[in-house]
Amino acid sequence: MTEFLDSRVDRLDAYLDEHDLEAVWFARPNSFAWLTGGDNVVDAAGDVGVAAAGYDGDLHLVTDNIEAPRLVDEEVPDEFAVETVQWYESSLAEAVANTSSTPAAADFDVPGFEAVDASSLRQPLTDNDVAVYRELGRDAADAVESVARELEPGDTEHEVAAALRVALSARDINAPVVLVGGEERAQQYRHYTPQVAELGGYALLSVTAERNGLCASLTRTVAFDPPEWLEERHEAATTVDVSALAATREVARQGGAAGDVFSAVQDAYDAVGFDGEWEHHHQGGAAGYAGREWIATPTSDDPVYAPMAYAWNPTVQGAKSEDTVLVTDDGFEILTSTGDWETQTVESVDGDVALDRHAILRLD
Repeated sequence: MTEFLDSRVDRLDAYLDEHDLEAVWFARPNSFAWLTGGDNVVDAAGDVGVAAAGYDGDLHLVTDNIEAPRLVDEEVPDEFAVETVQWYESSLAEAVANTSSTPAAADFDVPGFEAVDASSLRQPLTDNDVAVYRELGRDAADAVESVARELEPGDTEHEVAAALRVALSARDINAPVVLVGGEERAQQYRHYTPQVAELGGYALLSVTAERNGLCASLTRTVAFDPPEWLEERHEAATTVDVSALAATREVARQGGAAGDVFSAVQDAYDAVGFDGEWEHHHQGGAAGYAGREWIATPTSDDPVYAPMAYAWNPTVQGAKSEDTVLVTDDGFEILTSTGDWETQTVESVDGDVALDRHAILRLD
């Protein structure tokens, strides 16, 4: 935990110095998890949790008397000094404002405080982040693949989504996104939110899985009696995927921006014969303490870092390729992999990078 907190404190010290602030506070669940390693969520529908973690040279936790005992016992390291207010006397924002030194910033609405760009603090990943990510990615892939192997054409998208949520939960993983598209709806929609519709000839299973604040996204394709075009479109999507990863590493080396990677994605779609397909769905981007820390567009100026996780998700109508991949100066590590799913080696369009990508699972 000391190493974990030291990596956070170093970045926060630099942030306070750069912005002439005395304190910075986090109550949104992903950034709270980034700083504390714990969970401040009671109501998953809310944008702000039940506690705020702050730093002013020392580490602080502000919460109410309902939550304080549990958070201290189960969620927050001993290094945090706890300030408790009575639940009926003050809102979380008021409690932070009354506790904090100023000037200060926060990732939620606190009167008189500046806003903090928490995503920039969370990038690039630390060694501790990467170690936790490896476990999450492997477990998330195991959950999705275990469900995928048991599918039948008559299963409904709703039933499969329920099975995915159970499989993920059994591995202590939350599932903010679960998409299941059968043969008909996977061709119609890029975000195939589950319906009471049978899978039919094939299915796409896409999830974003969260544990300890980190998020991993992946897609698997299962085929029973697929349309003839599925293999071609799947291969095209995987080629764009590998090309995006190759461009990510190169742009990171050059200190470039997300828009530079996006330009390579556009070129890759053209090279595989599906020019313009990028217009129908976002292509993904950096992953970490959010499903996407940023989503690339043609004009994105977000910095591209390494080491950092990236989840590119190119689609060609009815087909999709997606995994969360650690990109470093030296290479690529597919985090959402078990080693038990058939793969195929795919080259980037310029031939400079070849990676194993997950193949279509055929359940004849």
